[in-house]
Amino acid sequence: MNPDDPDEHLLLEAEKIAIAIGRMFPGLCEVVLHDLRRPEHAIRAIENNLSGRKVGDSATELGLRRIADPNYPSVIQNYPNQFPDGRPVKSTSIGIKNAEGRYVAALCLNLDVSTLSPMTLTLANLVATEVEHRGEALETLRDRTARELRDVIETFAAERAATPRALSRAVKKDLVRQLHRDGYFASRSSTETIADLLGVSRSTVYNYAKQS
Repeated sequence: MNPDDPDEHLLLEAEKIAIAIGRMFPGLCEVVLHDLRRPEHAIRAIENNLSGRKVGDSATELGLRRIADPNYPSVIQNYPNQFPDGRPVKSTSIGIKNAEGRYVAALCLNLDVSTLSPMTLTLANLVATEVEHRGEALETLRDRTARELRDVIETFAAERAATPRALSRAVKKDLVRQLHRDGYFASRSSTETIADLLGVSRSTVYNYAKQS
């Protein structure tokens, strides 16, 4: 490595940032610096390791997209992710370009949101106004991701030897009612996701849900 190389200088500075951020949130936020000049061995630094990866591991899909396309967004913020053991993650990926406008690095933050669940439940209990319905209210506080919603719908259809769009009208109605009861309508984009997967209109999804 040549420290006089401008690209290498960027990586050295970014490495300081990765270490500092990771050490500020021990046990909570994994910080990974990817060297996109070496995609096969991209991970240059990993602080507060929560994913089980190691220095020298290959680039992720986001890294490969940035390598292939200099116009790929430089910041992808607060997207849902998952650690290999299934823990939910809130991630942010920041691409770093050199003076020529080419991506040479990416700084990625992976926040383990599973550790925040007890706190979330405690706060929900504190602000609940009707104790007798507290359990029902807590069901809707969970933020269901589009990936999770898709998995539930596709699994439901597969158990009936069909695709989501091939389900009968009655079965689709039952599925939507179940999703509504399980709190999947808390996300603003959930109705559109359900409609797309089932091949129906958003108004149809709303009508099915209202009948639950």
